[in-house]
Amino acid sequence: MDIVTIKCGNGNCYIVSDNGSAVLIDTCKKQYSEKILRLCEPYNIRLILLSHGHFDHIQNAAVLSQKLNAPIAMHKSDVGLIDSNFSQPLSARKFLGKIVLSASLKSFESEEIPPFAPSVFLSEGDSLEEYGIRAKILHLPGHTDGSIAVDVEEKYLFVGDALMNMFYPTVSMLYHDENAMLKSAERISGLGERMIYFGHGKPVGNRKWK
Repeated sequence: MDIVTIKCGNGNCYIVSDNGSAVLIDTCKKQYSEKILRLCEPYNIRLILLSHGHFDHIQNAAVLSQKLNAPIAMHKSDVGLIDSNFSQPLSARKFLGKIVLSASLKSFESEEIPPFAPSVFLSEGDSLEEYGIRAKILHLPGHTDGSIAVDVEEKYLFVGDALMNMFYPTVSMLYHDENAMLKSAERISGLGERMIYFGHGKPVGNRKWK
């Protein structure tokens, strides 16, 4: 198993590969498309998996899907975010979260998402073995309704924005449904030993998040 972190400003996307097959998790912002494509070229990318539907995770999905000839997968509950990131209103409680929220809402207004149609819809418990990766999908709603995580070999957990490490490791600073977000964070804690890979920030070991 090989994990490549692609740093894209304050965001991350990841290549997870094993035995000649690979999955790209998230696609980050458009200005990083060439960097991501260059780093993906040595791999057989069989699936582009989107942790959720916010623009900074999906903006390159269309172009990378075409150039890598790979299908796009996400949870069906987030499909509406492709057309409008305002379709699931966000909130924040803490001061830093409100700063991030303000910046995010401005980006939602100014940034365009090139249209695409996912061809794979992932749900709780789905396996990625048909794409060559020993991993299962966890549905972790809260940040968005369709937020998902990828649990690789029960060792490495790619959480998108279900958790964040922008300033420090924490539950998601932004949420569409706070109660669901806290339940998802509690569920992650209950998984036990994992290395947590965030959509924003460096990986850390699993801990009590709530």
